[in-house]
Amino acid sequence: MLHVSGDIVDKETISMCLQTLQSTSPSYLLLASLDAARAQLSESPDVIFNESIELANEAKSLLKRIPGISVLEHSHFPNFPAKDPLWLTVGFWELGLSGYEADEILYRDFGIVCELIGNKSITYALNLGTCRDHVQRLLSGIKHLAGTCSSIQQPKDRELTDHAPFDDIIRKMIPRDAFFARKRKVMVKESIDKVSGELICPYPPGIPVLIPGEVITQRAVDYLLNVKSKGGYISGASDPLLSSIVVCDVQ
Repeated sequence: MLHVSGDIVDKETISMCLQTLQSTSPSYLLLASLDAARAQLSESPDVIFNESIELANEAKSLLKRIPGISVLEHSHFPNFPAKDPLWLTVGFWELGLSGYEADEILYRDFGIVCELIGNKSITYALNLGTCRDHVQRLLSGIKHLAGTCSSIQQPKDRELTDHAPFDDIIRKMIPRDAFFARKRKVMVKESIDKVSGELICPYPPGIPVLIPGEVITQRAVDYLLNVKSKGGYISGASDPLLSSIVVCDVQ
């Protein structure tokens, strides 16, 4: 947290610098809960998570039986040494739903609170306070969702915009030069092939799609607009509606 008074420094520049360096989720409540969990773990480290892991494995097994529902498993990532057993990532794309749409229904109708929302999936976190009733409510909600939504084959163009465009990045300027370059704001449709002047990052997963100095591509714009249309949160954009983008004023 920074306290700024007067006109000695430019507040907009300070804000941009802070966004570059600060955590995406500074929370003292989170830090306090981590300290409490550490204290609990130190008392019985060998068995304290056994019940929670058992509930997570049971939930995963039952979720895999629900038509139209996919569950992320460790076997999907053979090069990864381990996967957190207390995190359940559930896919809803076979139901024709985005993660944002599924989360809205599950939260509204069943009071289910998730850990992370993605374009196609939702991640739920189990912990020491999770009981069987909580897991049963999650299963009931997802069963209801699967029973009321027909299986829909996703249109090909939608499938393409669901994937982050990280394979065609073109850097025109180094981030430092782009940060200090002259800038202007243009309509989003006019930003294609121009150099981005701001860091634009959908959350989750919190990985920037555009950073200062990169060439703005049609795929990047389509992906960001797709995330926005589904209710996703876009961080860093000067225009929260994403109708315009700040670009570097370069030839």
